Amino acid sequence: MGLEPQDTKARILEVAFRLFHEQGYHATSVATILREAGVNSGSLYHYFSGKEQLLVGVLEWALGELRPQVMDAVEARTADPLERIFSLLEQYRDGMKLFGCRMGCPIGNLALEVADDHPEARQLIHRNFANWAAIVKGWLDAAGDRLPPTCNREQLSRMVLTVMEGAIMQARAAGNLQPFDDSVAQFRAYIDALKREAARSRSAVAAMGA
Repeated sequence: MGLEPQDTKARILEVAFRLFHEQGYHATSVATILREAGVNSGSLYHYFSGKEQLLVGVLEWALGELRPQVMDAVEARTADPLERIFSLLEQYRDGMKLFGCRMGCPIGNLALEVADDHPEARQLIHRNFANWAAIVKGWLDAAGDRLPPTCNREQLSRMVLTVMEGAIMQARAAGNLQPFDDSVAQFRAYIDALKREAARSRSAVAAMGA
């Protein structure tokens, strides 16, 4: 029996996402996607007018897969909202280790490769990053008074994304995980400093109320 229509579309998107990650968007041919997905050209062009529209479809698909494929696993591992951030970074580290510090972040790669030339793709890449940071901000908000009241949590969530993407890029360049580990260690030290500042703030408020 053949795949159901929605199964066919999902298969094309999953395979295209994987191949764009492994080979890059420009280096991946439609013929390769068809072969790897086990579908004919009519099936692909039924859903997508061409490769650029498939790229848009892949990025839209990634938006929907962010929570079930990435964030839910992190939240299942720990209930501590701040430790979830480090569990998330560890998850990306595991991926880098698995692939020998090759390939990197699939959305980050596409940002570098296609965002300048594909306005619709650029917007979707931005939304992917924004959604990623929004979930992290939710964890930061859940930390409550463990972070200082002056902490800009939205900006801090973007900093987490910057640490992750920058650490991955440096690990790829070095061919080892040391730059990743160094970056995360410094970010851990920064979070610990924020927690100490928050504790001092709580103590000062308690002393004033005594």
